Amino acid sequence: MSAPFRKTADEILARLDELRAADAPTHGGHVLSYVYDSGLAELDELAARAVRAVQPVNGLDPTTFSSVATLERELIGFVRGLVHGDPAGGRAADGRAADDQAADDQAQDVVGTITTGGTESCLLAVKTARDVWLTVRGLEPGEARPRIVAPSTVHAAFQKAAHYFGLAIDLVPVEYDGAVSAAAIDDRLADDVALVVVSAPSYPFAALDPVDEVAPFCLERGIPLHVDACIGGLVLPFWPGLPAWDFAVPGVTSLSADLHKFGYAPKGVSVLLQRGRDRQRLQYFATTRWPGYPVVNPTILGSKSAGPLAAAWAITEALGTEGFAELAESCLRSTQALRTAVDGIRGLRVVGEPVGPLIAVATDTSVPESERVDPHHWADAARASGWVLQLQPSVTQGDGSVLPPTTHLTITPVTESVLAELVPALVEAATAVRGVPHVDPASLLGAMQSIGTLPPLDALIGGGVLDAELDSATAWALLQGFGVGREGGALPAQLAPLLAIIEVLPPPIAERLLIELLARLVEPA
Repeated sequence: MSAPFRKTADEILARLDELRAADAPTHGGHVLSYVYDSGLAELDELAARAVRAVQPVNGLDPTTFSSVATLERELIGFVRGLVHGDPAGGRAADGRAADDQAADDQAQDVVGTITTGGTESCLLAVKTARDVWLTVRGLEPGEARPRIVAPSTVHAAFQKAAHYFGLAIDLVPVEYDGAVSAAAIDDRLADDVALVVVSAPSYPFAALDPVDEVAPFCLERGIPLHVDACIGGLVLPFWPGLPAWDFAVPGVTSLSADLHKFGYAPKGVSVLLQRGRDRQRLQYFATTRWPGYPVVNPTILGSKSAGPLAAAWAITEALGTEGFAELAESCLRSTQALRTAVDGIRGLRVVGEPVGPLIAVATDTSVPESERVDPHHWADAARASGWVLQLQPSVTQGDGSVLPPTTHLTITPVTESVLAELVPALVEAATAVRGVPHVDPASLLGAMQSIGTLPPLDALIGGGVLDAELDSATAWALLQGFGVGREGGALPAQLAPLLAIIEVLPPPIAERLLIELLARLVEPA
């Protein structure tokens, strides 16, 4: 029987190649966010072959597809060993032993689950903590609204989890360098706290939160502590000179680590580790109350691809701890080189003391205005020369303090091979925009008033217009006025003006506009 294709495979794949050509490059080190390139073509090929081998497998049911259970068990065991979760207290790849016998005793039943990414791991950590909190009090979901306490730099996935699962999120302000005080977290703790979250490190500023200082406060009060190591879990075990941040710390209850970041696997695959089998079982959903097959799900998804799992497993089998250590050393060298390069660019500064292979760059306000470099203009100038950096808007924290606008760089093993091109490009980009001030959003908003359907300017900036009042047509008109969506939904060549708008608008308005943008990008014509 011939395949009933309406187009040939070559035609279909040619179209796919055409579409991919418009994407930011996923290899070669020119994109310093989102992609994690090991620089090893043979590792990519191994991952692709592993995905192909399990392409028809449904990860929903390891009793039918026993390979899924084996791959997951072995992959969890590998990651658990890196983060001091092994039954014997564990030794990380750098040889550090667990701090004391207490850590050894508590590590006896660190168990885990493979998820479809860091967001799902974070969601499940929160869902489990909520259910533990409710169970202890004999409550049902919706009968109370417990809190999550976390630094303001915690990943947005935890805001999403709080929204989905009916918790309040209590964000503790951080210093301008991204550091949070353990005492400030302790001040927020009370009986209504279901979970404390700290990062290893935080994504925006690469600050390693004080896990070893926060944990005793949590342990004393019986409050679970989650370490979000989604970006650092596969690289920090090999990073020198760090305080304890994982299951070596008594009081750490759960930990998430993404294998599609510095595990170099295709997206999406992550691991969520929980201390305590009984606790972890609350993560599951199960029902026999329908006429179909019994449903038992450890994760949010039911049917799911086994491809990323198989790829992550194959990569850990190939690299082992020695291979991961070697790649981490490359990241360390490149990170140090880029920090030195930024330190040498007048008008820019590295934020704080970043930990791991990522840095945030802000304007150095200690120099005269004519010599300052705006990080968003800098990123736009770098993009024009072929380097994609990630713009991060300024944020007003709960205490009224403002974290500055920054540009984020994630460093991967492939970065070392392009440093000779990247560093001069960053210097030239800074030179091109030195002295150009941060975009004035008020002038942009003022120009928008020519669009008759828009709300008054003072209502937008002052928050007088609720997101519910911004219908799709008005939101789209606003975006088009800002230069977004004029050509088939394309973003403008320069993102600094869009980020400035996000910074000045009340969050509900900015979020509504971004929802409209993403929705329009995928709507059929």
